[in-house]
Amino acid sequence: MTLAQGVEGGSPALNMTIFAAFVAVTLVVVFRASRNTKTASDYYAAGRAFSGPQNGTAIAGDYLSAASFLGITGAIALNGYDGFLYSIGFLVAWLVALLLVAELMRNTGKFTMGDVLAFRMRQRPVRAAAASSTLAVSFFYLLAQMAGAGILVSLLLGISSDAGQAVVISVVGVVMIIYVLVGGMKGTTWVQIIKAALLITGAGAMTIWVLGKYGLNLSSLLGGAVERAGAGGEALLNPGAKYGVSTETKIDFLSLGLALVLGTAGLPHVLMRFYTVPTAKDARRSVVWAIGLIGLFYLFSLVLGYGAGAIVGPDAIKAAPGGANAAAPLLALELGGPILLGFIAAVAFATILAVVAGLTITASASFAHDVYANVIKKGKVDSKNAEVRVARITALVIGAVAIVGGILAKDQNVAFLVALAFAVAASANLPTILYSLFWKRFNTSGALWSIYGGLAVTILLIVFSPAVSGTSTSMLKNVDFAWFPLSNPGLVSIPLSFFLGWLGTVLSTEHLEDKYVEMEVRSLTGAGAERATAH
Repeated sequence: MTLAQGVEGGSPALNMTIFAAFVAVTLVVVFRASRNTKTASDYYAAGRAFSGPQNGTAIAGDYLSAASFLGITGAIALNGYDGFLYSIGFLVAWLVALLLVAELMRNTGKFTMGDVLAFRMRQRPVRAAAASSTLAVSFFYLLAQMAGAGILVSLLLGISSDAGQAVVISVVGVVMIIYVLVGGMKGTTWVQIIKAALLITGAGAMTIWVLGKYGLNLSSLLGGAVERAGAGGEALLNPGAKYGVSTETKIDFLSLGLALVLGTAGLPHVLMRFYTVPTAKDARRSVVWAIGLIGLFYLFSLVLGYGAGAIVGPDAIKAAPGGANAAAPLLALELGGPILLGFIAAVAFATILAVVAGLTITASASFAHDVYANVIKKGKVDSKNAEVRVARITALVIGAVAIVGGILAKDQNVAFLVALAFAVAASANLPTILYSLFWKRFNTSGALWSIYGGLAVTILLIVFSPAVSGTSTSMLKNVDFAWFPLSNPGLVSIPLSFFLGWLGTVLSTEHLEDKYVEMEVRSLTGAGAERATAH
């Protein structure tokens, strides 16, 4: 495995050393956290021992992926205002989670999304559907993160050979599996807290550094970015540089924005975090903390994006390996040389590790708790540790699949995988969750129509969209079977999933209104929630 110069002027060996130090520290934390991981509640929900601020920091660590850090900074550097629109979509989404989901989920559920959906419906079919949706979202998101690791490898470590990238993706996968197997949710949560602190601190320091070069004057920085962009640079400060080119791009952005805003409240690894706190009040506090930290980070990314445009220049960013993804590393190199670049490289890898660990424990918990314990064993698990043992085995399998998938997808356009994850979460999960929590008439048939229908429609539309074929940026560049015009199906799939949930319900003669009354009281007051979460 040969080390080349990835980002010119960087030191791949230094980048690897700093990343190895992060892994060593977090592994010590994970092993210490594993001492108290004995029951299913410990493994899935960290014993519900985290405070609101701690869980909010972990949520921020779980949510701020490499796409947020590298992708949005690059998008702002090259597209200005339109690049920042991603941040707005990602942040506004948390208001949906705060106002409609967090407290009610914490009061009603136990470990997984399936607990909430099955509370008032037929257990086995609904849990199987919830697990299918959870595994689908987790798989696509996981694949995007692992493929992103391959891109980061070539960008920050200068490893261009297929074998070298495969080795590093495998190392990321193995470390992630260790986090999940050994530490469970408690260890994974501490990794996310450490990573969030590093990411926000690093971004904050770079932000002050960039503003310092322009006399702490944001207007001067924006003017510098416009000036460096040359002719037409004013477009960076106005909407329309990317998404206002045509009517189709405007509709496509509306569809993407809808998926981002509604998808977050349906992401299984986000929903599972609400169960790691002792009360519904802490669940609310954790979301408020997450909104504050994520919002702060996106403000930093605005400065870093325009800073990269002003200090590095759009031409240098486009010419670098990784294109827009190189904006933040190149800015770090300009500001602090190889040492700051090494720190930023380590944070980027830590970001991927924390996110994939959160996704893996969510997927393994859903399979073990919903499918194994409640569908296969019908709620009669042989011993109290059998479910956790199945979860650990599932984590091994998911980790292996993620490694293989990441190696196969490392050269592909992975944007459609992230879009698919959010679109599936918004289409299959959110309508079913909202109907379960707020519609008295909703029943098992409606839940199955909404989950399976939303899942099928979303995947079908994505497969036949420009994200997969027909354009120079598609996953398959040499074929064209795209008949659906939008790259993100949210504008069609989300309303259709709500409609399918309604249609499945009204066509069924099943009535579960009595059970809904109990669920409504519990979700709004928390009465009985401690009994539901006892282990």
